[in-house]
Amino acid sequence: MTTKEIFKKVRELEITTRGLVNQVFSGEYHSVFKGRGMEFSEVREYQFGDDLRSIDWNVTARFGHPFVKVFEEERELTVMLMVDMSASQDFGSSQKTKRQIAAELSAILAFSALKNNDKVGCILFTNKIEKFIPPRKSKSHVLRIIREVLGFTPENRQTSIRGALEYFNSVIKKRSIAFLISDFQDEGYDKILKIVGKKHDLVGIVLADELEFKLPALGLVSFINPETGARAVLDTSDRGFQRSFQSQLAKQAESMNKLFTASKLDSVKLLLPRKADDFNYLRPLTLFFRQRAARW
Repeated sequence: MTTKEIFKKVRELEITTRGLVNQVFSGEYHSVFKGRGMEFSEVREYQFGDDLRSIDWNVTARFGHPFVKVFEEERELTVMLMVDMSASQDFGSSQKTKRQIAAELSAILAFSALKNNDKVGCILFTNKIEKFIPPRKSKSHVLRIIREVLGFTPENRQTSIRGALEYFNSVIKKRSIAFLISDFQDEGYDKILKIVGKKHDLVGIVLADELEFKLPALGLVSFINPETGARAVLDTSDRGFQRSFQSQLAKQAESMNKLFTASKLDSVKLLLPRKADDFNYLRPLTLFFRQRAARW
């Protein structure tokens, strides 16, 4: 997209996603991410019914009558979006690519964070860290994140989830909420996923396209791996190939699910249908947050 087209799309996303956030999603977000805990606010004189455990004995001794400490919920959180920018994200069998959906999800999550008075930052990655946007709290900052996800041109084409998680873990010291948005077409990130999950509240958002799982029988078809450039001609009408293809995908999905479960982390899968009109990513995302809130 040209710069003008990117700014137009960012404006459209702002209008659409802010409306969705205000009407639907902000309540789901707030119910799950309420704050890290309690922070000290002030000291005031004791009132009948106050918890005796909250008495500040130093101040009480100084003034000769009881004072209590007042605490308030520590509201401000840090939200980080880790967005996969590898070449496989540019695939889409309908009107939208996985990358475009990632941008819309980033917009919803970022505006939800902003409405919740949280800071939000972003890491764009391939098999290297392409861009780091430190967490801040403003509308212009959120719009910048959306613009970067939509229009950024990465230097590399391959994927390293491990590299993204290692970088995130090194630059974000305080516990935060992290959304890892990717098609997860990668391996070798098992160990760092568990490490990050223990320190931060990490949620995986898995993007997949229906055509990647349901290849039509079209006879001989030439395939190109967008990340490696490898080419192969495959007979999509061959039943043996179809069975092997489906079996491999099932094993990959099962392996990823087991990894997240073993790491005690949440994930939500968004399957993009071949008919764009059939897709409403807010529905599974909202359901996921409601189920998560119910567990708490």
